[in-house]
Amino acid sequence: MTEHFSDPKNSPEDMNWVDLDSQASQPPSSSLTQVNNPDIIAPPAPTSATRHRKTLVVVETAFLASTASLIWLINYYFPIGPLLRLFFPLPIALVYLRWGSRAAWMSTLVSSLLLSILMGPTRSIIYTIPYGLIGVQLGWMWRRQVSWYWSVTLGTILGTLGFFFRVWLLSLLLGEDLWVYVISQISEMADWLFLKLGLLTQPSLLVIQLLALVMLTINSVLYLFVVHLVALLMLDRLGNSIPRPPHWVQVLIEYEE
Repeated sequence: MTEHFSDPKNSPEDMNWVDLDSQASQPPSSSLTQVNNPDIIAPPAPTSATRHRKTLVVVETAFLASTASLIWLINYYFPIGPLLRLFFPLPIALVYLRWGSRAAWMSTLVSSLLLSILMGPTRSIIYTIPYGLIGVQLGWMWRRQVSWYWSVTLGTILGTLGFFFRVWLLSLLLGEDLWVYVISQISEMADWLFLKLGLLTQPSLLVIQLLALVMLTINSVLYLFVVHLVALLMLDRLGNSIPRPPHWVQVLIEYEE
C-alpha cells in the first residue's frame, strides 16, 4: 500500500505559521520606532510661509528699534553735529515701509522702552516725541506715495510741536521757564537784525515770539527736507523706495532714476 505524505510546504497550518512568524520578524514602522526609542529625534515640521513671515517681522522690528535707540544714544553722549539727527526717524519709517503700521508702532514702543532703561524715561519721551512720531508719519506717507510737499509739511508741524513739548517738559522738570531763555536769545538776535536794517525801534514781545516761531518752522522744514534726501539715497539701495522728489529737487541734486 502506498502511503501518501503531504508536503509540509503546502500545509495550510504551516503556511499560516510561517506568515505569522514572518510578520512578527519584520521591523516596526518608523513612527513606532520614534515613539519607543527616545534616542531618535523626529525631523522638524515644515515651517509655513506665514510663520516665517511673522518671525521675520519680529526680528526686523527688534533690530531696527535697537538701531534707532543706538543712534540716539551715541548722539547724546558723543554728539558729532547734526549728522546723526538725520537718521533719528529713518529706522521707524523703514519698519513701516516693510511691514506696516502695527510693526512701526511696536518698533517705536520698543525703542522707547529700551531708551527708558538705558537713559531714563525723560530722554526716552524726548526721542519718541517728536522723532518716533515723525518716523511713523513718514513711513505712512511714503508707503502711500504721498508727495514730498505734504510729508515735509506734516513732519514740520510734528517737529515744531515736539520742540514746544520738549521745552514744556524740561521746564516742568527743572522748575524754570525755558521759553523765557529762548525768547531772550531771539530778542538779542532781533535787536542785532533791527540795528543792521537801520530800524531804531525796539521789537515788541509779539514780534519776538513770531520771529521765534518762524525760525523754528524754518529749522523744521530744512530738517525734514534733508531727511527726505537721506532717505532717497539710502532706502532706494535697500529696496524700499520712497516717492520721487519734485522736479526742481531732481535738478538741484542732479538725481537720475
